[in-house]
Amino acid sequence: MVALFTPEKPVVSAEWLRSHLTAPDVRVLDCSYFMPGSPQTGRQIYDTHHIPGARFFDIDDVADTDSSLPHMLPSPEKFSSRVRRLGLGDGHRVICYDQNGFVASARAWWMFRSMGHGDVAVLDGGFEAWRNAGGAVEDLPPHFHADRHFTVRPRRDLGRDIGQMKATATSKTAQIVDARAAPRFRGEVEEPRPGLRRGRIPGSINVPFANVIAPDGRMKSEDELTAVFDKAGVDLNKPIINTCGSGVTAAILALAQSLAGHDDAAVYDGSWSEWGKPESETPVETG
Repeated sequence: MVALFTPEKPVVSAEWLRSHLTAPDVRVLDCSYFMPGSPQTGRQIYDTHHIPGARFFDIDDVADTDSSLPHMLPSPEKFSSRVRRLGLGDGHRVICYDQNGFVASARAWWMFRSMGHGDVAVLDGGFEAWRNAGGAVEDLPPHFHADRHFTVRPRRDLGRDIGQMKATATSKTAQIVDARAAPRFRGEVEEPRPGLRRGRIPGSINVPFANVIAPDGRMKSEDELTAVFDKAGVDLNKPIINTCGSGVTAAILALAQSLAGHDDAAVYDGSWSEWGKPESETPVETG
């Protein structure tokens, strides 16, 4: 089944979503996520208010919970099971949004694409843009049937593991782009997760994820994004692997690169939570 309303870009405007919210093939996911230690959780803010009909997508639940690393991509079987419980299946156009910028909506976008579901987009500007556009909100749980099949066709090209990252750091066959803030990239401050070393993967390039977001909370324009990556020394015509603290904000860079015309950038899922472990014995650069 082909989706009836497919926008041309990996983001949709609040106006687009308002006009298509009740389309039979559109499904909306609230992917709100806050770092551990924050005064609220994504689930709490979702329960307070959300876009009508939105289901809550928890990146810590739709994850490999057997891993010691945070919110790692789950097995295809678990992903399929979890999203079917949310009433998602083949033929559905999935729209992801966040009540905390792009933090986890981009991650969810990358997860669906990694599982072979390309009919997915992110609400540009998130919940704030929705409210500013006059979009309605509710605090009621959605009603839906969880009976549609969800076919998984994993795209291994969109993810990398630590072995592949070690090889890439040595061979330099792809550009490694780090989404963390500059002080963390340079190893000048402690990591938010205790016990991790300071620094970066050798040879990586820093593009803090905040650099791709406009002052109004939306993604910058295609030309502006191209300029951001060009200024940092990232060639959008060559292979890219994005990394960050735990594989979440790296997906914001992948989303921005897709908007700028590079649609197959990968994400290092373990990111610094894995590479930065002392027991990983991986090389680290600072300064």
